[in-house]
Amino acid sequence: MCGIVGYIGDKEVQPILLAGLKRLEYRGYDSSGIAVILPKKNNIGIRKSPGKISVLEKLVKNKPLGGTVGIAHTRWATHGAPTQVNAHPHHDCSGQIAIVHNGIIENYESLKAQLIEEGHAFAGQTDTEVIAHLIEKFYKNIPLEEAVAKALKLLTGSFAIGVVAAREPDKLVGARLGSPLIVGVGKGENFLASDVPAVLGFTKEVVFLDENEIVVLDKDNFKVSNLEGKTIFKETTRINWDIDQAEKSGFDHFMLKEINEQPRILESLINSRIDKETGKIFFKEQNIPETRFKDVKNIFIVACGTAYHAGLVAKYALESVCGISTQIDVSSEFRYRDLLIGPQTLVIAISQSGETADTLAGVREAKRRGSSVISICNVLGSTLTRESDGIIYTHAGPEIGVASTKAYTAQLAALYLFAFYLAQIRDVLPAAKIKKLLDELRKVPKYQVEILKLQKSIATLARRHSHLGSFLYLGRNVNYPSALEGALKLKEISYIPAEGYAAGEMKHGPIALIDEYRAVVCIAPSSKVYEKMVSNIQEIRSRKGRIIAIATEGDKEIKELTREVIYVPKIDEIFSPLLVVLPLQLLAYHIAVKRGCDVDQPRNLAKSVTVE
Repeated sequence: MCGIVGYIGDKEVQPILLAGLKRLEYRGYDSSGIAVILPKKNNIGIRKSPGKISVLEKLVKNKPLGGTVGIAHTRWATHGAPTQVNAHPHHDCSGQIAIVHNGIIENYESLKAQLIEEGHAFAGQTDTEVIAHLIEKFYKNIPLEEAVAKALKLLTGSFAIGVVAAREPDKLVGARLGSPLIVGVGKGENFLASDVPAVLGFTKEVVFLDENEIVVLDKDNFKVSNLEGKTIFKETTRINWDIDQAEKSGFDHFMLKEINEQPRILESLINSRIDKETGKIFFKEQNIPETRFKDVKNIFIVACGTAYHAGLVAKYALESVCGISTQIDVSSEFRYRDLLIGPQTLVIAISQSGETADTLAGVREAKRRGSSVISICNVLGSTLTRESDGIIYTHAGPEIGVASTKAYTAQLAALYLFAFYLAQIRDVLPAAKIKKLLDELRKVPKYQVEILKLQKSIATLARRHSHLGSFLYLGRNVNYPSALEGALKLKEISYIPAEGYAAGEMKHGPIALIDEYRAVVCIAPSSKVYEKMVSNIQEIRSRKGRIIAIATEGDKEIKELTREVIYVPKIDEIFSPLLVVLPLQLLAYHIAVKRGCDVDQPRNLAKSVTVE
């Protein structure tokens, strides 16, 4: 939800800021801009524009900004339309202070009214401008960071900010509350950013800022303190991602690249979590004592979007494998319910970024009630991982495509492993049974490779159906969540209305929609509910519905019912979501490409939702 980049050093700042913005464009792409300190002019130069970063690139090519200190922003609009005047950076009345901001200032209207009464003039409609004018108000005979701290104490809401001032041209200030912000530590240069990919091309040493922390950077040092000015020691973390992981590597889109990365990621994830000699599952980052897991009476999963669908699959697995009652809520609902949770409840929080606002709020509420929290997360050092009792990293690498693909299957694999880990600890399954399940799980990457060999035929099938006005996705049991995820992917990147349903609910309403003008994607691999899925397909066929089936290799019955079949290898039913999701992802991708949609940056969406 918006991307921030800042740089201070000896190099020309403009190309560095643009490079960082490009790697953060998945966070927002309504508008963008840069601000550079012009020391010879004792001023700040600003260039900004609505539209994607490519528009900004043309602007600064024609009107370059020369300097070695600056901030930049790519926006996902909240307050104020994505116009030139509302684009970041914003400045104060004098033009001597510039700011970029991610988050929402909830009390901005009252603050703005007060500032206007005091004589401040506002140019746009954003909440961010309030921060610039508050800093101006306090920035008299004190350092910039002290003025920033005074301003932030008046704010209600969430923020990550970067600030520069012409009066102190060798200083860059950042601060955060509720929105992520990191420091990239270089040699003779330092960076500020919303996320790691922005700095990967320049340094792998980063510092993760915590809530209510301010950082002051010059080209050689950085200093972190709280809002009261007390210095806080921060350790640097070395990031093991390569810059290549944040590039397309020859693929047409990041999404397609990330779909094809899934077998490798899962193979690494699975093998790194199972001891080869003992067959025991282990999680190095998991700090919850095993005795605590033995006392767990119920499990509650909290997540949003695609992560929520991974949690739904996990509910089936946890109840089936561990025999523990498991509930799941979308995070935005979890925190507002009268929750019946306590010390014997284990809360599993799932978030790719580890910065999802609603999930973080749910975790804080769960901890307040005494529950243990374990997080399934991809981003090292994110807020969620720092606030959880235990962590399971998915190690999927940076996911740049806004529509999640590899993060989803990595979350699923981690959740399966955790279910078997609990089963081992609680001694609820024979060791031989767990070994058999783990052996089957190890086959998944190889089977995914086989599915990816079908990409050309799936693309052809997708193009044949790309003109249809809506889609219905049906699945049962452990693949009901797969239906939800397939529908979400199509909606996200092609803008075609799509609904996912439990197939047993078809006759309770959705059957009224079926005709020759829409497609029905039926997820029907070999399973204990297979015959019921076949009955659903027959009902659709009798109403002239256009059926696309996902079925197990060798299934002749499905072939008699529809010519549009995508086959997946045979696997234990519990793991079938890890296979059927690849055709669903590829189907959505190729339909979107055929319709000319921006696959990696679909309209109105951002990768990480860091505000409510």
